[in-house]
Amino acid sequence: MRTLATAARILRQLRHDRRTVALLVAVPSLLLVLLYYMFRNAGPTFDRIALIMLGVFPFVIMFLVTSIAMLRERTSGTLERLLTTPLGKLDLLFGYGLAFGLAAAVQAAVAVGAAYWLLGLETAGGAGMVVLIAVVNAVLGVALGLFCSAFGRTEFQAVQFLPVVVVPQLLLCGLFVPRGQMAGWLQAVSDVLPLTYAVDALIEVGASADPTGTMWADLAVVTGAAVIALVLAAATLRRRTP
Repeated sequence: MRTLATAARILRQLRHDRRTVALLVAVPSLLLVLLYYMFRNAGPTFDRIALIMLGVFPFVIMFLVTSIAMLRERTSGTLERLLTTPLGKLDLLFGYGLAFGLAAAVQAAVAVGAAYWLLGLETAGGAGMVVLIAVVNAVLGVALGLFCSAFGRTEFQAVQFLPVVVVPQLLLCGLFVPRGQMAGWLQAVSDVLPLTYAVDALIEVGASADPTGTMWADLAVVTGAAVIALVLAAATLRRRTP
């Protein structure tokens, strides 16, 4: 009940923050439109890149929004007041995960709908699996954002974790260069980054009409990484910024 109450509070805050709602809902679709016009004469390139970005956009956006939101609650004293109540750290963090997971479901549904029905994205698998993977990716971004927010003192410092935590995963996930063509040590690093498995799951959706065992295994890895990140965030969460 405490987790649900926390999620409801965050959703109410989101509802009154129009800029954040616009960032969550509209920006991924607009970026997909940009990709469409970039690659519309490049054959199947758009289908490959757009499919992967449908999972990457929620991850990046949720990481950024969540890390800033949590740091704002800590610096404003809201977090300290909340933790004087029976609310536990895990209640708080899983409430964040639930609230932003619901927001991610709306975000993913809008972006996937725009990609398939407006921009003509074609995949062997169904749009429903793409939405599911996008939501799990978003929850992973939320979890990592909550974890990283514990190490920042200002909102600007929270943004600085983006090139440290997110960009390496984007570079090594196989989006730009197939992982099989990377140096051995880069492949080893890629193997421990959760976004790699999210991209692999999306590639499976693009290649197979039915969900495969590999796709479910990849999705399980991403889910497990999100849960571990939430637990670590609870362990490192501070009541206030010194």
